Amino acid sequence: MSTEQSIRLASGRRIGHGEPCFLVAEIGNNHQGELAMAREMVQAAAAAGADAVKFQKRDMNALFTQAGLTAPYGGKHSFGATYGEHRLALELPLEAMAELKALSESLGLVFFASAWDLVSARDMLELGMELFKVCSADVVNIPLLRLVGETGVPVVMSTGMSQWNDIDVAVAEMRRYHERIVLLHCNSSYPCPDELVGLPVMHALSRRYGLPVGYSGHEAGLGPSVAAAVLGACVVERHFTLDRAQRGTDHQASLDPAGFAAMRAMIREAEAAMMLTEKQVCPAELASAAKLRKSIVYARDLPAGHVLTPADVTLKCPGNGISPVQWDEVLGMRLTRGVSCEELVDWNALAPCAAAPSDPVPGPVKRCRKQAAGNRS
Repeated sequence: MSTEQSIRLASGRRIGHGEPCFLVAEIGNNHQGELAMAREMVQAAAAAGADAVKFQKRDMNALFTQAGLTAPYGGKHSFGATYGEHRLALELPLEAMAELKALSESLGLVFFASAWDLVSARDMLELGMELFKVCSADVVNIPLLRLVGETGVPVVMSTGMSQWNDIDVAVAEMRRYHERIVLLHCNSSYPCPDELVGLPVMHALSRRYGLPVGYSGHEAGLGPSVAAAVLGACVVERHFTLDRAQRGTDHQASLDPAGFAAMRAMIREAEAAMMLTEKQVCPAELASAAKLRKSIVYARDLPAGHVLTPADVTLKCPGNGISPVQWDEVLGMRLTRGVSCEELVDWNALAPCAAAPSDPVPGPVKRCRKQAAGNRS
């Protein structure tokens, strides 16, 4: 089992425990097969604060049977009369991927992709990606896992659609080559209802495999993704779009630039809120305490020699005098001088009463309180 808490990418970026949550804008095929839109999306992801952009790559003949390619595909989200035509319309050529990689890296982003077949995997790895995404559909794809594992490239693996035995096999296969693996908890529903997100499964993944764990979210909102970061996700991946109303099945489960930026801000705020781990009183709280807490003050004018009773004192702001915590210590004390109403009680004006010979320790206070009780009667 791995003891490594984080993985280091070729660019020097680290992903894992103790690092800021690594935020991935999954562009996928939401570029609609248009290179110009893909460029715009990379730039928008960088502006929204993403750490990485992720694409998808498919080779039609390597991925689908002829029957699958020629199957009729209609509906409002279709880009072609057959499923092959639909998928091909959403693909970018390898040359475009190389251009997008260069653009991404010039903007400080990590560029990587999920390749859905062996041909695409070889092609994308040859581009020099510093990270490879194994999509949920390929957790059970042993040949692809071996191909990627042999390269030694760090792997992010989504675990949607998978039973524990599926993940067991995939992790064991990848560990034959290296341990630079990040597992992403995922529910591959588009969009995923909040009640089926299952964020506690992240902890189960961490316990079972001892690897860094993150979250790939397909919910419509932001709450689960932010909560995942609070619960320790080292990666949060969300599908990314320029317009959630665009044609295509992924857009409704994607975040637009404003939504991604809002998620990033919330996650960074949450990370800051998790930095302090021990209970302490901060300097700003000390000023608030002095202003808002109460002090023991005299409830009326009193002469020297008076023994204090509950009727003689009260509590009022500010809190720069004797604290109410010491209420019982003040009662039964004798005044060494006259005091005024609402004056702060001061230890310098108090003295214990004289003890009677028969009084046990602490006799002075006990004797004074007996005297004070007599005063009240």
